[in-house]
Amino acid sequence: MARQSNLVSAPIASTLLAFALPTLASSILQSANGSIDTVWVGRLIGSDAVAATTNGNLVMFLMTAFVFGFGMAATILVGQSFGRGEIDAARRVVGTAIGTFIPVALILAVVGWIFAPDVLSLLGTDAAIVPLARAFLKVTFLALPAILMMTMLMMTLRGSGDAITPLIFMILAVLLDVVLNPVFILGLGPAPEMGIGGSAFAMAIANYIALFAMVIYIYVRDLPLRLRGAELSYLRPDPSILGLMLRKGLPMGIQMVVVSGSMLAMMRLVNRQGVDTTAAFGATQQLWTYVQMPAMALGAAVSAMAAQNIGAGRWDRVGLITRVGVIYSVLLTGALVGILMIADRQAMQIFLGEDSAAVEIGRHIGLLATWGFVPFGITMVLFATIRANGQVLWPLIILFVSLFPVRLGFAYGFQDMLGTDAIWLSFPAAMVATLLMAALLYRFGNWRQASDMQVDPARTADTHPAAAALYTEAGPPGAPTGGQAIHGGDVAQR
Repeated sequence: MARQSNLVSAPIASTLLAFALPTLASSILQSANGSIDTVWVGRLIGSDAVAATTNGNLVMFLMTAFVFGFGMAATILVGQSFGRGEIDAARRVVGTAIGTFIPVALILAVVGWIFAPDVLSLLGTDAAIVPLARAFLKVTFLALPAILMMTMLMMTLRGSGDAITPLIFMILAVLLDVVLNPVFILGLGPAPEMGIGGSAFAMAIANYIALFAMVIYIYVRDLPLRLRGAELSYLRPDPSILGLMLRKGLPMGIQMVVVSGSMLAMMRLVNRQGVDTTAAFGATQQLWTYVQMPAMALGAAVSAMAAQNIGAGRWDRVGLITRVGVIYSVLLTGALVGILMIADRQAMQIFLGEDSAAVEIGRHIGLLATWGFVPFGITMVLFATIRANGQVLWPLIILFVSLFPVRLGFAYGFQDMLGTDAIWLSFPAAMVATLLMAALLYRFGNWRQASDMQVDPARTADTHPAAAALYTEAGPPGAPTGGQAIHGGDVAQR
């Protein structure tokens, strides 16, 4: 399979599926990695250690959410630049992203290491697990720079049309993490015995090795986003590009905070229903993680593909990309929902055990709510296309309305009438409401109007001396850089 997909002229249906599948595989690997790490910690150390890792994982989620928004903005900028044939502009975006986030990640790592006890206090960590949580969290912060940079590089590579390279190095990181966890937890061979800190240390080692290997691979393969010679000056952040990334990335980063805040509010309602209900809901959430993966992968693929076609001015293909994405999402998500409905008892027993009273509660939750992921999947595709042209504010507003006034309002407002079922029905109610608003925005919104997502070569040439020389050779904005096109993993002449 070619490393670099031609997202502007290749057949849409087959290309979109081929691009989405590696992204889906990466998501499955990440989730499986987290589950396996939890098993190692639980079996080798105990349940208190599992509770302690939860705090570190929450911090990592918040940090990754911080990068997600800016990574999505960089992905769209790279995609549109590739669509216009402006490979140098895409490299400047990558340079600014890396040059900005390396020092930010290093500062976060140092500050996190120093103030780990204060972070745990802020999270309200139970005193009984604070020593374990502190040991895990301090080492987790050391892994932060590698994890954030891996995330950023993988997202920009996908924006360039390359979904295979991120998958290769996700596999490497996961394999190393899974193998090294027991080595450093128990101190096998020459490795020191680190206990719970060993799990975080294994994660750090795995991600640093995978990151450096991916960078080496990018240069050995001469992938289009590599920086060489004078282009290394692009690592000095360009104010105009950075400002654009902040304006577009912040709303997408806030989206993650909105989702987290809404779920915390829902958990308060769930916890009032008793331990069995909470356990059932926890198991259901684990299953929902996998059900929503095709929609998330297709959303990422549609966003990259639509961005390149918008950049190339191929609006005739953008609508078809969206329609094909919707069809795939309905088929794949619908199939998973159907399988889960048929095998719901067996699925629940994986997490809860055969004799747990929570199994039947979990089956009931799934019956009422899981079907909502079909409209959720359609929404992800519509939002992906809309964001591909730089419209990020309206999706955030729609998400906020659907999660707070709609979902929480439904859960609280109908509780007297429906009882606990109001909580479970609020999930599909919010998903349907989100789809209706997203469809209206897609059909009648002004997101198709010219966006400000273009990186202006003439403007950035003033900031980067190297860009001035390249711009002189490349010609005016919008012209393919040096007459180049992307084929395989290389930049080739037309």
